Amino acid sequence: MPFVLRVALPVPLPTLFDYLPPANGEAAVGGRVLVPFGRGKAVGVVVEVDVPTTVGSARLKRVLKVLDESPLLDAELMQTLAWATDYWLGAPGEAYANALPLLLREDKPLPETGEPIWRLTMAGESARDAGSRRGSSRALLQALSEGPMSAPELDISLADWRPAARRLIEADLIERDEREPTSPLNPVTRAPALHAEQEAAVAAIAGALGGFQAFLLDGVTGSGKTEVYLALIAQTLAQGKQALLLVPEIGLAPQTVRRLRERLGVPIEVLHSNLAEGDRARAWLRMRSGEARVVLGTRSAVFTPLPQAGLIIVDEEHDNAYKQQEGFRYHARDLALVRGRALNVPVLLGSATPSLESLANVEAGRYHGLHLRTRPSAAHPPQVQIIDMRAQRLEHGLSPALMHTIGETVARGEQVLVFRNRRGYAPVLLCYSCGWHADCPRCEHPLTLHAARRRLICHHCEYQTSVPATCPACGSTELKPQGQGTERLEEALVAQFPQMPVLRIDRETTRHRDAFETLLDNLQTDAPAILVGTQMLAKGHDLPNLTLVAIVGVDEGLLSIDFRAGERLAQLVVQVAGRAGRARKPGRVLLQTHHPDHLLLRSLLANGYGVAAKQLLAERKQAGLPPYGHQVLLRAEAHQRPVVDAFLSEARDALPDVADWQISGPMPAPMPLRAGRHRGQLLIESTTRRHLHTALRAWWIQLSKLPSARKVRWSIDVDPVDLY
Repeated sequence: MPFVLRVALPVPLPTLFDYLPPANGEAAVGGRVLVPFGRGKAVGVVVEVDVPTTVGSARLKRVLKVLDESPLLDAELMQTLAWATDYWLGAPGEAYANALPLLLREDKPLPETGEPIWRLTMAGESARDAGSRRGSSRALLQALSEGPMSAPELDISLADWRPAARRLIEADLIERDEREPTSPLNPVTRAPALHAEQEAAVAAIAGALGGFQAFLLDGVTGSGKTEVYLALIAQTLAQGKQALLLVPEIGLAPQTVRRLRERLGVPIEVLHSNLAEGDRARAWLRMRSGEARVVLGTRSAVFTPLPQAGLIIVDEEHDNAYKQQEGFRYHARDLALVRGRALNVPVLLGSATPSLESLANVEAGRYHGLHLRTRPSAAHPPQVQIIDMRAQRLEHGLSPALMHTIGETVARGEQVLVFRNRRGYAPVLLCYSCGWHADCPRCEHPLTLHAARRRLICHHCEYQTSVPATCPACGSTELKPQGQGTERLEEALVAQFPQMPVLRIDRETTRHRDAFETLLDNLQTDAPAILVGTQMLAKGHDLPNLTLVAIVGVDEGLLSIDFRAGERLAQLVVQVAGRAGRARKPGRVLLQTHHPDHLLLRSLLANGYGVAAKQLLAERKQAGLPPYGHQVLLRAEAHQRPVVDAFLSEARDALPDVADWQISGPMPAPMPLRAGRHRGQLLIESTTRRHLHTALRAWWIQLSKLPSARKVRWSIDVDPVDLY
């Protein structure tokens, strides 16, 4: 029986692959190898070496090349990935691939880790002297005239330098080079004095440095959670350790990294999907080598190597963006806790609206709860008022009372945020003559009207078509938009306040790299303005002159069949409301609804998120729903409905007979057709997590062997956050 290497390959199969050792070189666990696979080649990660195989030697292929002199993934990461693969029932190769930046999944040499710098060319010096450039391009030329500068130095001196750098590189006015990592930067800002609650939180967590402990920092919006993070990272650096800070969205990264660099005086590595692949790989490798000390990133940054780990922080821990929804369906918050235990370092979860799962863990004693209940910079929390929309004449979904208050606010020179978590102009285009409405042919779901682009777009599959001049069913010209999106609200506010800047921030206006940061940078902090935005503006942004927040369209959350809808609505309302009155000016929040007496809204406004969350937890406990029950969702999709039904029926028949399980399905998904594929699901629930996972591991392997499995796309989602 030959001894082989066991390799994880990036394919959606629940297995590892055996290969004979290479003819040259020696492969090690955690290192990458190039192997023959099918008719081509693939880069995989070695999981085991010198193991016996049951495959005949004649069928085994040999590793073509060893790609790494030393393993890229250390023992802790390999152990964590093995655990994660087992827990989330993922394909091993997809899990190990997730741990590597895209550039490191290819058969290419490792990039140099020298620090990128930008310098003027001779043409750039001439352009600067001639003054031929304007705006941010001119500012960047002027900054580089004093000598080459690195990204951390440019981030501090010029917030919007990256778009200008791309333009100037294309014009051969500046060039990019590399230098060895620089000595630490000098801090630009000094830490403010912490208030008593902040000091208590810092002391509690700092006392746990050097060992594992999970903390939940429950702090109202504007209470200074980031200052607690900064103080703890500074203490971690003073001990010669590394820190990992996770944020849920790319939009939060630029302002956070600038704040970290200005305060800590060290280079901050950044990892998110908007970065160039070379930059991501270099940042990952610098953390792996220990050259870098602090990394800020979104979900996938949880896989960053931390050879001198000291602290892990997960900001906005409640955010669903931490859950991967495709491929290997891990949850970055939960994986951060697993890594913290393996690395023996504290993990801090922070939020103004903690998830019910985290609150239940505090209640059970697994997490240590800390609280920040006061806003150090504001005299009072924002005043929240409900606007009863019943029997009111609305203008594009905005009530007269709301319009009047917006006018008063901007007249005082202050800023307003109108929040609507729906982009586009209108969610439905309807014929008033015959009732026809524009549907997506691939999803059987209404198309959203985008008026500026004159397009009807499906927000589920991105199908697009032009807006018809007449009704396709009856030929009438009475086609009218129904409902409101951010684009329609922007139009209405521009018409009502023509002299006032109206800034819309959603996926449409922030498609280009750095667009989000540029839009906020262009907002004058001391001038009146109206912002219209989606959840991109719901958290993490400090706008000192913003005193009024208007939340429209909350009724969808009150009427949803999703058992998580109440939690998400409460979190969204509190997060958005927290944008108002964060500086010295008092804030006000107006909440438009047709259901002013709804129990959740009344509880939330009268007693705050904590009391509302306790009530939601009590409801979940009584119903046996997460976090007191545990769920696994099997999804399947195919072009024909019978194929989906056949696979799910076979999958249910293959389930072991367990007494305390509840099985729902097979059944169509809440959205049964998407992108031309019929969708179905099977939901398995249990009160005991361990028994559920133990029994399902063998079932997961068995599913891939079902004859019908080859005719569908299927996936298993452990602890799903979205049943759609």
